[in-house]
Amino acid sequence: METRITRLLGIEHPVVQAGMAGGPTTPRLVAAVSEAGGLGTLGAAYMTPAAIRSAVEGIRALTRKPFAVNLFVPEPFDPSLYDPQEIGASLARYREELGVEAPGELSYVQSFEDQLAVVLEERVPVFSFTFGVPEGPHLDALREAGIVTAGTATTVREALAVEAAGVDAVTAQGAEAGGHRGTFLGPYEGGLVGTMALVPQVADAVEIPVLAAGGIMDGRGLAAALALGADGAQMGTAFLACPESGAQEGYKRVLLSATEEETTVTRAFSGKAARGLKNRFTEEMEGAEVAAYPVQNAHTRDIRAAAAKADRTEFMSLWSGQAPRLARPVPAAEVVERTVAVASKLVSNRNPERGSGA
Repeated sequence: METRITRLLGIEHPVVQAGMAGGPTTPRLVAAVSEAGGLGTLGAAYMTPAAIRSAVEGIRALTRKPFAVNLFVPEPFDPSLYDPQEIGASLARYREELGVEAPGELSYVQSFEDQLAVVLEERVPVFSFTFGVPEGPHLDALREAGIVTAGTATTVREALAVEAAGVDAVTAQGAEAGGHRGTFLGPYEGGLVGTMALVPQVADAVEIPVLAAGGIMDGRGLAAALALGADGAQMGTAFLACPESGAQEGYKRVLLSATEEETTVTRAFSGKAARGLKNRFTEEMEGAEVAAYPVQNAHTRDIRAAAAKADRTEFMSLWSGQAPRLARPVPAAEVVERTVAVASKLVSNRNPERGSGA
């Protein structure tokens, strides 16, 4: 299926695997998606520059096809605005239950400058980002290196800002999407626009290629995205249960038994709104005062790590979109192939006389 996005990215199919930070996007998963004709993406936001370089080398050892690296655009934050003892007190019961000590000195974010330097030095084919728009000099350096760029938007206003910065493509992230909300112009509540409503409005407003994201799990979703004016689809949750995914086995187990009624948008884990599966942590922390991202994220890091190690999914951040019933524990290549096969059939069977949408 050739679209503007396949031509821009140099891929065969208009399917992009989302850059899910925190471990799911192993080199195996990224390479498998790219080898199948989509665009695999390394979610590198929490990785050190050395780890990013190692992962890129690992991807290139498995595929010569294009792939992407995704990073978080840095946001201003001030840890001094929060009392570490107060934050620790709200989390103490979880540490006690997991048998872990409160952390000492905390690190909050990796250096975006150093992470981006690796992307530039390695000449990664595609660079995608969320939480804002990189500064002009960063985008200039990416263009000079011949790297295709793609930003995230949750409103038309954000999509226009991405386009105005000279970014090559934009991902319209609907409210159904799993993981962190990419909203950067205003409060996240204003960016909770459903995929079906957001995509055609963004497609009408910008000239650059548009990727639809949020609740897209199979060929029906891809066909719908194309019908709405998108040039392709970005899929995250659909790849979480794949054998190549680095998601913990407990995470996969819970995801595969979850329903559409079990997701929630929470700030409890990281301080930034994110959609995931409800569990004891999200329910008990609902309504509690939490620090902003990345302060809260740093304070819960040890809890999430200990929970993952002990297979205590009730304390893990289980990011998921709103269609977990459609997740399948099949190889990533099969996800891409099935998605494209079904979408191609649906698109070819569409009756052009049933309205153009304009």
